[in-house]
Amino acid sequence: MRFYLRTPVATSPKQVWQGFSRKLFLDLAPPFPPFRLRRFDGCQRGDEVHIELGTSRLHYPWTALITDHGVLADGTYYFVDEGQQLPPPLRFWRHRHLLQPAPDGGTYIVEDLEYHTGGRLLDALLYPLVWAQFAWRRPIYRRWFGTPGRG
Repeated sequence: MRFYLRTPVATSPKQVWQGFSRKLFLDLAPPFPPFRLRRFDGCQRGDEVHIELGTSRLHYPWTALITDHGVLADGTYYFVDEGQQLPPPLRFWRHRHLLQPAPDGGTYIVEDLEYHTGGRLLDALLYPLVWAQFAWRRPIYRRWFGTPGRG
């Protein structure tokens, strides 16, 4: 299953890239499922992020590796995280973060996400939940990086 979610913000792509920090990662976390951040190296190739989902009684590790990052010719900053150890029922996770220049000097933050569980029906059933987890980020991005058109 794959989807894109695009959020316009007022800050330039370079400034948004510089703002992708441990603090932002924690602020972006939705209230459900509960999680603990165990490790956050950053957003450059070779960096790792380790989280633990669930409660102390029932928890699942999730590790991601930043497999690529850079700046494209059009000024788009990007990084890609790929799941290395995933909680059930996920079997595949690839998340491209694109910070595209917007015409007004701001940025389009694009979430380009692909995931698979091994079953098309289960992928489809999870879609609203996964989409909501990322839609949750939109007002947080605007709080951090400004809303376009507001001076």
